[in-house]
Order: sequence, then C-alpha cells, then structure tokens
Amino acid sequence: MTHPVTRDLSHQLGRHVTLVLCTAGGTVLGALPPYDVPVPYWPETADVVAEAHRLFGVWVSVLRLLRTAPGLHLGGPVTYLAEVADAWSPPAALAPWTGPDPVGEQPHRQVWARPGGPAAEVAWARQQLERIGRRLDGPAQQVRTWNLSTLWRLPTVGGAAWLKSTPPFFGHEGALLARLDPAVVPALLAAEGRRVLLDELGGDDRDDASGRELLDMIDLLVGLQVAWSSRLGELLSLGLPDWRTTTFPALAERNIAAAAAVLDPPTRSSLDRLLAGLPDRFAAVADCGVPDTLVHGDFHPGNVRSARPGAAHDLRLLDWGDAGVGHPMLDQAAFLRGRSDPDRAAAQAHWGRLWRKAVPGSEPERAGDLLGPVAALRQAAIYQMFLDRIEPDERVYHRDDPARWLRRAAQRFASGGKST
Repeated sequence: MTHPVTRDLSHQLGRHVTLVLCTAGGTVLGALPPYDVPVPYWPETADVVAEAHRLFGVWVSVLRLLRTAPGLHLGGPVTYLAEVADAWSPPAALAPWTGPDPVGEQPHRQVWARPGGPAAEVAWARQQLERIGRRLDGPAQQVRTWNLSTLWRLPTVGGAAWLKSTPPFFGHEGALLARLDPAVVPALLAAEGRRVLLDELGGDDRDDASGRELLDMIDLLVGLQVAWSSRLGELLSLGLPDWRTTTFPALAERNIAAAAAVLDPPTRSSLDRLLAGLPDRFAAVADCGVPDTLVHGDFHPGNVRSARPGAAHDLRLLDWGDAGVGHPMLDQAAFLRGRSDPDRAAAQAHWGRLWRKAVPGSEPERAGDLLGPVAALRQAAIYQMFLDRIEPDERVYHRDDPARWLRRAAQRFASGGKST
C-alpha cells in the first residue's frame, strides 16, 4: 500500500532528517545534527543512509519513524531511530535525546524496527543465499523501511537479490508467490513466514504506463484470476483474507463505526444507505456471473515492473502481500485511478472482453460498476486494519486513510457506483 501522493511533488519537497542513534544492544546515544535529503517519501531510506555516511562517517540502519511535522504525509522535518555498530564512537556533535524512550518495548512494533532487527533479517537472507550458492559480493543496502515492510538489496556473485520482510498480516506473500505462475511474478529464491527473498528484476516500475502496456498488465492479472477461480480453498489455506460477499458486510460495518466521529452527517447517511443495500447489491453482482477468485489487492501500474517497457513478456506483477479472496473486479479501482479518459475506457473494455471470454454470458462491466463503492469500502477496511496493528508512532502513515476511503465510497455510491 502506498499513500496517494502525486509524483509531481517529488521535486518540490525534501526531508529535513534527524537521526536518533542507538546501538544494537539498545543503548540510546543521542541525535545527529539535522541534514537534508531530496526524496520526500518517509519510508525511503537509501538517501538517508548515504547522506549520514557522507556527512558523519557512520553507517546506519534506519529502524523506524519517531516523529514528523503535523499535517504532512511526506517531506518536511522527520526524525528516525537508527542503529549503529556497538563499537562506533559518537562524534562530539551528537546531541542528547530528550524525547520519549525510542527503544522501550511496544507490542505492535515490527521485528525489524527493534535494535538488532535489521541484522537478523539480513542474516536470514545471507543464509538463504549461501544455501543456493549466491555468496554476498558487498554490503546489504537498506532501501526502505516502515510499518508495512523493510526492503534490502543484497549484491551477490550471481546478481542482486532483494529481501522483503513484512508484518504477519502480509505473511502469506511468500507462500502465494511459490504457487503463482513464475512467468508473471518475481522469481522467488526463498521464503519463510513473513520473509521473502527475490531475484532482482531489471527495469522500472511502470507508473507512467499507458496504451497497450496497460492492457498487457490486465492480461496477466486476469489470466491468473481465471486459473485460480476454482481453487479458493487453497488460497484461503495460505492465510489470504476473505473479502467475499458473505463476510464483507460485517467488516464494512465495523470500519464505518470506527470512523464515525470524523465523518460528516451526509457522508454517514450515504454510507448507512450503502450498507443497508449491500445484500441487494451483492445479489446483483452474483447475477453478473463473474466468479470470486484471487484479488491482487493493490493492482496499479506502479506495482508492475518491466525490463523493456512495452514488452508484454517482460512484465511482472509485484507486491502480493495485499492479496485476498473476493470478486476480481475489486482490482479495477486502484488500476483505473489517475488514468487518462481514453486509457480508462480502453482498460475497462479490455477487462470486460477478457472475462466474457472466460465466462460466456457474464456481465463484468456491470459487476465493476456495482462494486465501485465496495472497492472503496475494502480500501478503508485495509487501512483501518493497519492502524489497529501498528504502533502509535507510525500511525501517521495511515491515520487519515480510512475516513478518506469511506468518503470516496459515499461519493461512488452517490454517483451510481462507478469505479473511477
């Protein structure tokens, strides 16, 4: 899951970073003088680590976010807890840390956000690489860390590998990747619970894709979904969440109740009517004939990578931690958002053609329209789940998201349910 910030902001905002340092043993040493990095996204750590080394001669592993400026979702002043080697000698410029204890135990803290956590994650990856004959050829490089994942690039003699560790609620990703078509997803080198080790994919994430390339992405996803539509039990046995119509109303009701205090009366009224009408809506969806199956959960062009843009056989679908079981048209909303009108229309038409071919007589377009508000309700429920299962300091990443998606659900309901 990513925060919906336009890429145009990346050249306008940077971060003013303060690192509070601790040892792997948990001793808090103090804070480095603040410094600037150009990349505004709080989870991104590569430039934070590189600049700390350039300015202060210290290699750090960023553990977690401590605080940010009120009202921001990226950029601006940001303070992190970062770990250094126990033998490192702090410079005279290190200032005392007078804030709350940054290493005290917190029940929802992720294992990589604790002192010693990054080293343990990398040690597991190193062991798996050695098992398959891929010896490290340089230091592991921290790329990203936040409450939903930590991501490391590991150079090896056989090419780079990527370590991704996630919370337990995303722990099905490795088991799912092991079962999906290897021509469609990244190559899985090893998996253990919440950890996955992936072979490096060349190229770029395809945020800016358009035209035929978007249709190629839909081909890959729908191909998987058609193949898995008869294997729901296997998917659920892997721990994927259940978003089918039998379980969804209770989930949506709990989520709306949790956000009630910040919703205006017209929005709440629309949501109440949407909830009341869910049984009829789901009955109409069932009449459309498109079966429940694997749902990617965060299907957008930024979660697709290609070594050669425009080459369909090089596309790979990334980030399966958000995956679940439900109606496949739930994946339309994130994919269509932000697309041009021609690309959106072409994508919807292509989705419809593929499902009508897979299920003759089905009505995928009508199902997609009916599920427009439901897709937004699902997004709100996902973000509420994050808030319920992450520590207080890092709730700033997702604090406003449940209400934002509930408002979007109410808007889609009022507009007739379009998934735009």
